[in-house]
Amino acid sequence: MKATINDVAKLSGVSIKTVSRVMNNEPSVRQLTREKVQVAVKELNYQPNLAARNLAGTKSYTVAYIYDNPNAYYIIDMQEGILAACRQQGFELLINPCDSQKENITEEIINTIKHARIAGVVLTPPFSERPEFVKRITELDVKVVRIMSGDTAPDELSPCVMVNDREAAQTITQHLIDLGHQKIAFIAGEAEHMSTIERYKGYRRALKANEIEFNKNLVIEGEYSFESGVQGAKQLMAEEVSLDERPSAIFSCNDEIAAGALFAARLMNIKIPEQLSIAGFENSPFSRQTWPKLTTADQPNKQIAKDAASLLISQVRKQQNTNITRQYIPQLVVRDSTGQHT
Repeated sequence: MKATINDVAKLSGVSIKTVSRVMNNEPSVRQLTREKVQVAVKELNYQPNLAARNLAGTKSYTVAYIYDNPNAYYIIDMQEGILAACRQQGFELLINPCDSQKENITEEIINTIKHARIAGVVLTPPFSERPEFVKRITELDVKVVRIMSGDTAPDELSPCVMVNDREAAQTITQHLIDLGHQKIAFIAGEAEHMSTIERYKGYRRALKANEIEFNKNLVIEGEYSFESGVQGAKQLMAEEVSLDERPSAIFSCNDEIAAGALFAARLMNIKIPEQLSIAGFENSPFSRQTWPKLTTADQPNKQIAKDAASLLISQVRKQQNTNITRQYIPQLVVRDSTGQHT
């Protein structure tokens, strides 16, 4: 028979209300009492009915992840990270994929939040980069935590977890320069994403710091897709492009683009990295599924998502938290797709 909250209260020698406070991670419970309840929970293998708890009280114990992103690996990491935080703290997770370009999408999401009695929302780009959208949600007395590209929060609308793409992109570009590359191309993602802008700025900053003349012909507008990488590399390395104008290295705005660029290079019988070095960004499975494996920047999406969800839950519970902006700097991972330029 499945254990109930009454069984936990009886075994631990406390009231049902105290068990509930422990399960909700309320800070006012004494540590000794908390430990007694946790021992009883473990012994009885007690699993609270979160749906029933939502219906029974005035508080909501559900947070939502609202997103529009074509990168399946990114989405899976985000979901797993948020879910890990929810399980640790007794919350449910509602996953809501949306088309950010759809007409009236804001009203559609607002209605979903109201209907599902959402307590808080984790937002990733492009929704996290739309201040008017964030304002509409906070006006519902719903907490919001945004995951965004940059080193500082753009405003005070909500707590943020920032990803410093600019610094990481500068580090990747510097790595290529240190290998002797001067003609470094950049294949961009969609221009409307702040991650694209920040990574481009990091690329430009590294060139400037090393007094390398910027060549606009080495910058390819694209999107975050394998196909974009294929087309970008073909354009940069085409036969009609003279050897003097071709890049010796390509910095791709993410690993999926880089994988496409590497695929195109191999179709053109270009040796990697002997004739062309290629780097990506994010350290997604794409970077490890290519041959050779891709040099990239490790962006720990699961931990970023878990951090954002934990921050959100602390806001929902109105716990003291003065550190409302947290920052991650993706770290360089050197693999075999980049090499010395001779």
